[in-house]
Amino acid sequence: MQKWEVKETQSAFIVQQGEKLLLKADDLTIAYTEESALEDISMEIEKGKIIALIGPNGAGKTTLLKCFAGIIKPKKGKIWRKEGLRVGYLAQRPSVPRYLPVTVEEFVALRLSCFRLFDWPFEKKQREKKIIEILESFHAEGLLHKKLNELSGGEMQKVMIASTLAKNPGLLLLDEPLTGIDAVGGFEFDQLLHELKEKKEIGTVLVSHDLQLVSHIADWVYFLNHRILVQGRPSDVLQEKKLAAVYSLIHTKR
Repeated sequence: MQKWEVKETQSAFIVQQGEKLLLKADDLTIAYTEESALEDISMEIEKGKIIALIGPNGAGKTTLLKCFAGIIKPKKGKIWRKEGLRVGYLAQRPSVPRYLPVTVEEFVALRLSCFRLFDWPFEKKQREKKIIEILESFHAEGLLHKKLNELSGGEMQKVMIASTLAKNPGLLLLDEPLTGIDAVGGFEFDQLLHELKEKKEIGTVLVSHDLQLVSHIADWVYFLNHRILVQGRPSDVLQEKKLAAVYSLIHTKR
């Protein structure tokens, strides 16, 4: 591994050198109260790699994503982040004001404006072209002129994924991104992640209970239950006997 030059900020250390590394967590402990939600967490995320976090409900997977996104700070340990890294974070149940009388086009444009990728408002044709380009990545361009309150849960999730990608992130943090999406949408998502990995070398950290999805797209898997219990390639971690043994251990300790 290359030697990094780093500088400290309020939330993390910034990696100034290094070709592949996007983010490194070193011995993290994260706590909301006196009791730790996660402890002894160390991992590295590189360009063009898909990391999957699996484990039971309440294991700390969402908490770790929020820490990587800078939403919460670790109680102990350090995070190193590549300088200038753009992070796209999609929450498990994103809070979307669907009662607002706006179309998908207007909603995505507002999110793009928040990312400061262009000013709002601006010429309608230019805006529409940009947003169609984004929605096409998830085959959702037909939703452009629909109102938010007309969308199904799966359609809204597609819009949220597409608008997260609009940030042109180097690192994607996705918390149960297939919530409400049907089998066809799941296949499209699988293809999209592969494309982002191969063509743009985007790094991804994915939280999912869909082990079939994880087995298809992940390069490395971490099984969490307040700490890392097992890690490795999907073909190793997702063996039925190994998963059964880990879950048995968890239930024994309860």
